Parts: sequence; C-alpha cells; structure tokens
Amino acid sequence: MFPPPDRSFMQRWSQALTGVAAAGAHNPPSRRTQTVMLVTLTFVYVLNFLDRQLLGILAKPIQDSLHITDGQLGLIGGLYFAFFYCFIAIPVGWFADRTNRVNVLSLACAIWSAATAACGMSANYTQLVIARMTVGFGEAGGVPPSYALITDTFPPGERGTALGIYNLGPPIGAAIGIAFGASIAAAFDWRDAFITIGVIGIVAAVVVKLTIREPERGALDRLHSGEGQGAAPAKAPFIATITAFFRNPVLLLASLGSGATQFVTYGLGNFAVLFLMREKGMTLNDVAIWYALVVAMGMSGGMLVSGRIIDRFTRQSRAAYAVAPAISLAAAMPFYLLFVWAPDWRLALVFLTVAMFLNYFYLSSSIALVQEEVRPEERVLSGALLLLVMNFIGLGLGPTYVGAASDYFAAQGHENSLQISLYTMTPFYLVAIFFFVLLARRLKAEPRFAKAK
Repeated sequence: MFPPPDRSFMQRWSQALTGVAAAGAHNPPSRRTQTVMLVTLTFVYVLNFLDRQLLGILAKPIQDSLHITDGQLGLIGGLYFAFFYCFIAIPVGWFADRTNRVNVLSLACAIWSAATAACGMSANYTQLVIARMTVGFGEAGGVPPSYALITDTFPPGERGTALGIYNLGPPIGAAIGIAFGASIAAAFDWRDAFITIGVIGIVAAVVVKLTIREPERGALDRLHSGEGQGAAPAKAPFIATITAFFRNPVLLLASLGSGATQFVTYGLGNFAVLFLMREKGMTLNDVAIWYALVVAMGMSGGMLVSGRIIDRFTRQSRAAYAVAPAISLAAAMPFYLLFVWAPDWRLALVFLTVAMFLNYFYLSSSIALVQEEVRPEERVLSGALLLLVMNFIGLGLGPTYVGAASDYFAAQGHENSLQISLYTMTPFYLVAIFFFVLLARRLKAEPRFAKAK
C-alpha cells in the first residue's frame, strides 16, 4: 500500500499554485501574490480603458461612416455611456462587497468585451448607442472591485504606489488603443478594431478567474493596527454606507474635486484626436505614432510619480492627498491653454505631454484616500460611489458639453468650433483646485481617519 500523503507537502504545493497562504490567511501576501494580482488587474484595466477610448480615437472614421455630429458623438462617449457606467456601479459595488470580488470582475470583463465587439457590428447610430451603453454596464463592475482587491493585498504605506501602478491602465490602454486603433482604421476599417479588442477582452475574463484568488477583507489593516487576526468584517449595509459616504466631507470633497478634474480630462480625451486631425492637420498614421507616445509618456508619468509622492508625503501630513493634485492642476492649466492655442500639431503635442502629466495627480490620491477613509467591508461600494460622482460629472458631462458646444459654435459660423469649445473648459481647472484646497484644509483639521467613527 502507498503511504499516506504528506499533508504539509500538499499544502505547500497548493500555496505555490495559488499564491495564497491557505494555512495562514492572516499573514501578509507574498510579493509574488502581490505582483500577480497587480499585473493581472492592471492588464484588465488597460482593456477597460482601451474599450472606452476607442470611440474617441476612431471618431473621424466613425463620423464619416455613420454620419453623426459632434454633439451625437459627445452623447455616446459621455452621457449615454456614463449613465450606465456610474449608476450600475452602485449595486455592483454593494454586491461585490458581500460576495467574491474576483468573480464580479471576471463577469464584468466578459460583458464589456462582448459589447465592445458589438460596437464594431453597429450599422447605425442607434445600434452604436445601445452597444456603448452595454459597454458602460459591464465596465461598472471593473474598477471598484479592483480598488478593493489591491487595498486588501497591499498594506498601508504601499497602497499609493500600488494604485499608481494600477492606474497606469488608462494611459497604457489609451496609448495602445491609439496606436492599434488608428493603425487598424488606416489599414482596414474602424469596425475591425472594436471586434479584435472585444475578443481579447473575453479571453482576459477567463484569465482573471483562473489567476486571481480572493484576499481576506481587512486582514492587512488589522495587522497594521496591531489588532491581530480578529473577526471577519461584517457585511456593509447598503443605504447606511451610501449615507455615510455623502455625509463625510472628506469623501465628498475628494469626489467633487476629482469630478471637476475629469470634466477637463474626459472632455479633452474624447475629442483630442478629432481636434488634432480636423484643426491641427494630423493624419491617422501620425496619431498612431505621435499621439500614442504623448499619452503613454504624459499620463503614465503622472500616475507613477503621483503614487510615489502620495506614499511619501502622506506619512508626514494627510493633507498631501489634496495638496498634490491642487498644485499639479494649477501648473497644468497654462500648458492646456497652450495646447489648444498651438498653431501646429507638433507644438501642440509638446504642450499636451506636460498637461497630461500634471492632470492625473488627482486620481491615485483620491482613490487611496477613499479606500483608507472607509472600513474594509465598505471599500468596493465606496469606490463605486467615488466613481459615480467623478465619472458622472467628468465622463458624463465633459464630452457631452464639448460636443454640444462645438455644434453651437459651428452653427454660429465659427470654423474652429472645437477649439473654442475646448477653451471654454478652462474654468473647470479652477473649480477642481478650489475643491482640493477645501479638502486640504479639512484634512489638516481632522488628522485622524474617519473609518473608526
């Protein structure tokens, strides 16, 4: 007869396969576990943002094919998309806080990827609207669970950097989308880009399910605070969590400041390629190379640098969560104006690189603040509420406003209607700075986190 199996060996083998210490669930995750988690989630976020940005990247050929106006384009990329993306995120966040967050993320990735492929099959404006709304429905379950998974995998003091790396998803996704989408559209057809990216996303959904294991909620916070193993956190109440979020001045100011910032970044992002092609003379081939490089360097640099700055300076003062984005936005505003003004696309891209670098300091800062401000069992829903506010203002209203303003100025006889429309977004920089200054003052007055209240 065979000897009984060596249980300790089997346990170590299981741990090596999963990257999770099953026998010591309260031990900090290994670096391998953290790396696998972060790389996988970042890749999914790349696809998430790539799917979202394809519409803006391929705006010109889509307009030529489906005969839609700037205003209609703004509604598809803005209000129509954001309505589902923002509001569906709330019940999804509540559900993910009470169930397996990895399963929610995997299913969401499959839904938005299938809908992205459907965008490439749209024969008219109505079909494209329905497909984009479905993309928004799926993407609502992508980011909030990922925020919470990262927070429960990395201890306090490392989360700013980890979230900064995770937030490389948007610039990498945008850069790949620009390079890939513009190249495909130039060589073949804009529809092929949507279908190809959709198929890749469906495969990624399977990879998420097979690769990532659900971490224990709040275990690292209890270890960091010296509470030891403790009991598992209770399920977060839905209405009470929403009420507490909007009654907390810190969370509300962070959300409003982020929303005002995204009004500019999404308004610009959805129309930058169309603006550069129509009013600055770029071609799709130019966009595929040079604009992709600008997005990759500018946005990625801002995400990485801001994460390190937050981790360093918040150890000294909690107000750094607000001071960093306030300063960066004040510095970004003149470069944004120079980008819109520049008479040549080459000079415009130089100014845009600096503006993009400085525009994105707010993101890792606000996410890290919200995740550390609330209890572990409230993190997914609170992350969804942050996205609700900032994306409804930024993603929902920013592109919608730019498109409508461009149509208005065109009707008044202005040939450079899109340029004028982009100029009129400048005051939102001041609005965002105002909210972050108020947040900094609040954080200085309340040095202790509110999650214990």
